[in-house]
Amino acid sequence: MKSRRTFIKAAGLFSAWSAVTPALAESFLTTPPQMSVMGPEEIGFTQLPLSYSYNSLEPVIDALTMEIHYTKHAAGYAKNLGDACMAEKVDMTQVKLSELLGRISMFSVKMRNNAGGHYNHEFFWRSLTPFNSRNPNAPTGEMLEAIRTHFGSFENFQAQFNDAAKNRFGSGWAWLIKTADGKLKVGSTPNQDNPLMDLSELKGIPLLGLDVWEHAYYLKYQNKRPDYIAACWSLINWEIVERRFKNA
Repeated sequence: MKSRRTFIKAAGLFSAWSAVTPALAESFLTTPPQMSVMGPEEIGFTQLPLSYSYNSLEPVIDALTMEIHYTKHAAGYAKNLGDACMAEKVDMTQVKLSELLGRISMFSVKMRNNAGGHYNHEFFWRSLTPFNSRNPNAPTGEMLEAIRTHFGSFENFQAQFNDAAKNRFGSGWAWLIKTADGKLKVGSTPNQDNPLMDLSELKGIPLLGLDVWEHAYYLKYQNKRPDYIAACWSLINWEIVERRFKNA
């Protein structure tokens, strides 16, 4: 029964991807990915409404930045992703976005930029929670223990993450990931790349991502990226991060 279910699943994937080209579909089935994707958070191909208002992240992220970021930048990635999928004959009803990212080297630069941009932003919005000055907003439970195990302390983890975010030259993202061997690791990716991509040097299941493109912070922080990074710790939704950790 197990082998039959495996065959049916593989056949379904082949059918979905064969619309790209027979060669690509065959490669998708026969070429092993560079990492074992255990359980990334699944994100669809369309932009979802925010679970909070534009001004609920103030004073850390101002309402105008959030509105522009969500309605212009992120919306543009979602639209362009749809256009790229149509042009490159990817059936968005049959293929998971995480699977697409895992084979992104097969596709165009437009697909890479917009698939990554859409996934990263939807992932980022979910990683944030409204500002609450009375909430220390730190990880607890299994997430805190895992951070202490892999980084020595929460403070050491913060310092490494801050460095990854500050030192990413130009535009990009800082990440906390769970690697294929179960370790926690901090790193960064350029532009709209992410750790799910087969061509990324940093590979793993994303648990936390921080947008360090200038449009994410420039209206309030100008060129003071470190100030933006430091302030964002008060917005992290650690319940979501821990859920990702347990599911990865």
